[in-house]
Amino acid sequence: MDAANAQKILGYFIEEAKEHLETLEKGILDLSNMANDSEQVNEMFRAAHSVKGGAAMLGYTSIQKTAHRLEDAFKILRENYVKVDQKLESLFLKGYDILQELVDKLQGPFGLPEEEAKVILAKGEPAFSELQNHLNNLLGNSNSLQKDKEVTFTSGITFISKVRSLLKQMLDIFKQQPTLNNRKQLQELCEELSQLVPKENQWQTLVKTSKTAIANPKNNYRTLAPVVIKELKQAGDLIELKRGGDIAISKELQELATSSLPQILVTLEPKSVASTLLQMFNQQQVSQLVKLLQSAR
Repeated sequence: MDAANAQKILGYFIEEAKEHLETLEKGILDLSNMANDSEQVNEMFRAAHSVKGGAAMLGYTSIQKTAHRLEDAFKILRENYVKVDQKLESLFLKGYDILQELVDKLQGPFGLPEEEAKVILAKGEPAFSELQNHLNNLLGNSNSLQKDKEVTFTSGITFISKVRSLLKQMLDIFKQQPTLNNRKQLQELCEELSQLVPKENQWQTLVKTSKTAIANPKNNYRTLAPVVIKELKQAGDLIELKRGGDIAISKELQELATSSLPQILVTLEPKSVASTLLQMFNQQQVSQLVKLLQSAR
């Protein structure tokens, strides 16, 4: 997988993360009302959870850890009655600001260097520690809280950690030149994903469709990687949140699985189109395409 394709996958993550950040900001600014609405609290938890999962898959540990701290806090609100005060609102906002800063840096021109990420994490650690302590104080039973926390955080971690591990392996293979051997490896990884939750019908269908798309030698890795990785990652998140019934297969993936012709997904930028065509066709075929385009003017 070349730099342009890796950038596309990163773009998907940033776009999704920004949507979740909007959800988090809106909820935190209305925390006193949100905390009394179980559906809104669940939405906040899912937003932090999704950012955590995407960052973990792509290896952005700083974003993963920060989103996880917010997820932990929303899990407490989801499972306990907490009387929200101004201090709690302020601490949640501080945690949100750290996550937003990391995502903003990531999408900037210089990305998110590890050393800079460590500085931001260190800056945010006191706020998260204070947030946890204040939640404990509001609940009035920190020992019970910690016990519950250990149980709930353990559930589901085996499944999602395996999904992320397998998707990371797929990403590594997609970075290579396509061969019969590594296509076979990708299909074997699909089999492993399928076996994780054999009774989830929508998951089984999605993984089978992904495997079929990968097996088609006419689908290049530039096209396959963003679609397959994104959909499997999102489906894994849904299963962890016990929403496997919401899994759906996109039109793009269905076309990749059923097409008898090469699938080319490109932007309208001429250089991108030219680069993709050169990867898909030999020199003689490209020359023929040029002639056809000239005659079609």
